[in-house]
Amino acid sequence: MKQQVTFTLAAALLASTAVAQADEVTVASWGGSYQEAQSKALFEPAAKAMGITVNQESYGGMSDVKLQVSTGQVTLDIVASGSGSAARAGAEGLLEELDYDVIDVSTFYPGLYSKYCLGGDVFSTVYAWNTETYGEDGPQSWADFWDVEKFPGSRAYRGKVAGALEPALMADGVAPEDVYEVLSSEEGIERALDKIRELRPHIDVFWSSGAQQAQLMKDGEVDMTTGWNGRFDNAKKDGAKVAYSFNQALLDYDCFAMPKGAPHKDLAMKFLAEISKPEYQDDLPKYITYGPTNKAAYETGEIAPEVAAGLPSSPENAAMQLPISLEWYAEWETVASEMYQEMMTE
Repeated sequence: MKQQVTFTLAAALLASTAVAQADEVTVASWGGSYQEAQSKALFEPAAKAMGITVNQESYGGMSDVKLQVSTGQVTLDIVASGSGSAARAGAEGLLEELDYDVIDVSTFYPGLYSKYCLGGDVFSTVYAWNTETYGEDGPQSWADFWDVEKFPGSRAYRGKVAGALEPALMADGVAPEDVYEVLSSEEGIERALDKIRELRPHIDVFWSSGAQQAQLMKDGEVDMTTGWNGRFDNAKKDGAKVAYSFNQALLDYDCFAMPKGAPHKDLAMKFLAEISKPEYQDDLPKYITYGPTNKAAYETGEIAPEVAAGLPSSPENAAMQLPISLEWYAEWETVASEMYQEMMTE
């Protein structure tokens, strides 16, 4: 009898452990003010509503996912990703297909979700400037960003290829609508790299994270940088002397993806469905000025008109920008990234 009770207790403990593990998901994002905004607007309220535990980590991008998948040691259920990186990772077989019978995207903006990637927010890659150096009348085009006579001073630029080549071509006179056609050859990529080489004597820092680009402006370490609009808005709230323009900015979106072999796939799919609802997405702009991907979020009354006017996905701001081409990134990012890194080490 005693032995039977022992076995029963052991079985109960195992079952409770399995339930505990089944009721949690692990989400990885990029830290800083961005992940803090996601946590407050999406992760924490959705976890509470679903009665589950959400473990949060920060990570280094799809290279971390590739390592986990290739070694069969997948611990992450959901990762935040740039749309282009997710497109490439999906093509490489690193991601689970998302189930849109579970996730309702019927009120999403067109193009802000794909087989492997669910849009989480809309942002812009902009040029930002130090208002102590240039006042409010800073550069208004990528050609201005490159013009070191009209706007003398130090620059910072992205250390990875995503969002780095398109500005260079626009600065070189290529019309926004022709940028990806020009970039669809090694010669076109080289043309963009040559333009960056031209500016390189004035680039003091190649930044590697959103937190770094914001800190550069807070510290006044550079006079001008590329970067993500929401990071600069938060830096301004913290006292940074920074302004930026949406003109010729790159309109992009971050998304949520699921590594192949995610340990809690079914629950993670339900969690993605939950955080995609308008009642969560309409809270995101309270913490960072990125636009929702679910357009129904603009109809809840939570996003004031004056706030909407400063978001990348508002019609007026979107019309000034070049939408990122996921098709180009899926096909060319690997080649372009190798060429970019070679340029960086010259």
